[in-house]
Amino acid sequence: MKYHNKPNTFIELVKLKVVDLQRSLEFYENIIGFKVLEQQSDKIYLTADGETALLSIEQPADILPTQQKTTGLYHFALLLPTRADLGAVLRHFAELNIRIGAGDHLVSEALYLNDPDGNGIEIYSDRPDTEWKWENEFVEMATLQIDAQSILAEGANTEWNGLPAGTVMGHIHLHVSELAETQKFYNALGFDVITPNYPGALFMGSGKYHHHIGLNTWAGVGAPPTPENVVGLKAFSVVYPSNEALQAAVSKVKAFGTEIVEENGTFTVKDPSQNKIKLTVK
Repeated sequence: MKYHNKPNTFIELVKLKVVDLQRSLEFYENIIGFKVLEQQSDKIYLTADGETALLSIEQPADILPTQQKTTGLYHFALLLPTRADLGAVLRHFAELNIRIGAGDHLVSEALYLNDPDGNGIEIYSDRPDTEWKWENEFVEMATLQIDAQSILAEGANTEWNGLPAGTVMGHIHLHVSELAETQKFYNALGFDVITPNYPGALFMGSGKYHHHIGLNTWAGVGAPPTPENVVGLKAFSVVYPSNEALQAAVSKVKAFGTEIVEENGTFTVKDPSQNKIKLTVK
């Protein structure tokens, strides 16, 4: 998990708005395998290791169901420690007859599903980075059919007991209204383009990771932001390895012309598609 430790910048806490908090809690505990870290009347923080919050779900008053063709969350992605763990998850989903999608991305193998509100989820394991194919500063990615039987065989001796403690928030993938200015914004935050030639999408990362941020215009170029009172992404956190790295990003974002607000050492900013981001230090 070296891509999620110092000295790299990474994604950690993803905050979601949901229609029915109890329904979402049951899904995230029983289907995905999270544990409750902290529970409030209208908000629940979820964890894999019992210490770090990776996801929060909250039920605002007068919340409305999801709307299509807006910017916001495409999916958040949970990175498992091993391929055997992915096999255990795949078997768990099969036993519960959960409908999923899947993709072999060359650098990783991934399973996809939606929560009860339509929020997208990816659960994946990385191939060893020694197997990734680089051409200069860009890594090769694709979407191919997974070898499900091989993944299941890998996890045959691994029992599913919820998300393993070593699970991290591997990346977040966003619907955005356009790519050029959005790329410049995430460059300012400290992410480099890692895969540039994907149809309608860009993948950006820190520390030569295949991606911490996915950006796509698949909801349509010029798509409007998701309204505040609609389910979906509330915010996500970008964690910097040092205060110097955080301050450098803040300076670049300010130079980009974006409004930024500080509260107790955490900076809040919105990308050009109005996705809200919290900038902080580990």
